[in-house]
Amino acid sequence: MRAKITYFVTAAVLVFYFILVGSRGVMLIRHGTLLTVTFGIAVLILPVIGVWFLWKNTQFVRRANGLAAELDAQGGLPVDDLPRTPSGRIERDAADAAFAKRREETEDAPDDWRAWFRLAVAYQDARDTPRARKAMQRAIALHKSPPNPAGPALKDTKSSPPAPSSPSGV
Repeated sequence: MRAKITYFVTAAVLVFYFILVGSRGVMLIRHGTLLTVTFGIAVLILPVIGVWFLWKNTQFVRRANGLAAELDAQGGLPVDDLPRTPSGRIERDAADAAFAKRREETEDAPDDWRAWFRLAVAYQDARDTPRARKAMQRAIALHKSPPNPAGPALKDTKSSPPAPSSPSGV
């Protein structure tokens, strides 16, 4: 719940900032000189990029939460039973061991969104956020795409996922 509150507060602050910056950009454009119009357009680009980025992240979070809810309903969510340090972080050795299990599961079923979802959780537990995000994006893409009725023999090699690697990059 704390993460949701933080996300919404951050999003609200960003939207306020986008409105404030956007209004300054419009003021510069209304001034009418070549220089202020140029600066005004440049200033308006920043909120547009920010709104796009916020929208894409919100969509990602909603889709990932939807997958989590579906996996929870199926009883397939990974159990959070890894040992933790006194500060609350997951112990690195335990995270690496859980990751190895999830990597094997994903290698055995590379077209299963559930395996990719669990791999994303394992990456996150191992504190490898970029790979966790990529694995979750793969899970979302596999969930959205219909299963291939022809089977794996006619699978498109261009869209085959990269082999998962260890969080330490080895």
